[in-house]
Amino acid sequence: MRIAHLTSAHPRHDVRIFMKECRSLAAAGHDVHLVVADDEPDDIKDDVFIHGVGRSNGRFARATQATRRVLRGAIEVDADVYHLHDPELLPVAAALKARGACVVFDAHEDLPKQVLGKHYLWKPVRGAISKGVRVFEWSICRSLDAIVTATPVIRDKFLRDNPCTVDINNFPWIKELTTEAIGWEHKAPEVCFIGGMTSIRGVPELVEAMARVASPTRLVLGGTFQEPGLEDRLRGLPGWSRVEPLGQIGRAQVRDVLSRSMAGIVTFLPLPNHIDAQPNKMFEYMSAGIPVIASHFPLWRDIVEGNECGLCVDPEKPADIAKAIDRLVADPALAQRLGDNGRRAVVKTYNWEAEQQKLIALYERLPARSMR
Repeated sequence: MRIAHLTSAHPRHDVRIFMKECRSLAAAGHDVHLVVADDEPDDIKDDVFIHGVGRSNGRFARATQATRRVLRGAIEVDADVYHLHDPELLPVAAALKARGACVVFDAHEDLPKQVLGKHYLWKPVRGAISKGVRVFEWSICRSLDAIVTATPVIRDKFLRDNPCTVDINNFPWIKELTTEAIGWEHKAPEVCFIGGMTSIRGVPELVEAMARVASPTRLVLGGTFQEPGLEDRLRGLPGWSRVEPLGQIGRAQVRDVLSRSMAGIVTFLPLPNHIDAQPNKMFEYMSAGIPVIASHFPLWRDIVEGNECGLCVDPEKPADIAKAIDRLVADPALAQRLGDNGRRAVVKTYNWEAEQQKLIALYERLPARSMR
């Protein structure tokens, strides 16, 4: 089949969209295209044809101008199946469906819950907006050919809208982040946070925790600050002197950071969209064989403590985070045992190799217009 993945909000080499889904479908023999709202030239990478349709700055411009350009790019590709990755593209999904195309929507997040945590929305109206967004989702998604979701919880919500809904979890490859292990007795006292940095992801509390850590541990941050003024605010905290910000890093550098870390941290704050999320970084830490320090949400506790691969803490209490860091740094044997358990859990369950088979099987069931 000729398949077109569409995004107006993600980068062209996004881990879920390009590196996992597009490349897996291309490797399975499909003619795969990616239409992305950026200014980079068209390209072919790993047998995926990438079409840049121009960038728009700002939320409003992206939701209006970029969606129109993505629609035009999608029509030019003339695909059998269109796979859309952003909620703002749901009107595009409806337009393509009206043209007789086979359309799949990929829900990376639970948008109505996400709205409830948007700091830039006036708090008294968030509930009404969230309900309106849910009606908007339902009105379009019920008529699409399939819904793909990033977690089982989001899947269960969309099953009420569309019976052809499947969860394709954003798990890591088994071998991508595995390296020749540095002996735990030789590791420097270092922990890491990998990913985009915002207040709601608990980065301020994490930096505050570093001022309370008793051991000479440093925190490595791999990613960009995605909130205006956040970096300046963090630099004013006492714990900043023990932070090493690397900025945006590639996958090879992510692997290197994980290989020398004593633990990976994912202490998101308890917002509605976080409670039932499955952050990719949690499973990447596990795949690299290092223990996880995670928020004590029930689902996360089931994963982390259920697989005995890390420690769960109150993400709003820097003292709890500091205590967990000190415990792992002071006991390398414990850290190694937890890390090994996480690695085994990824090999057995939480891996992309299994998820890509679910994705390929879904495409085999789709009512595509033709087989090219």
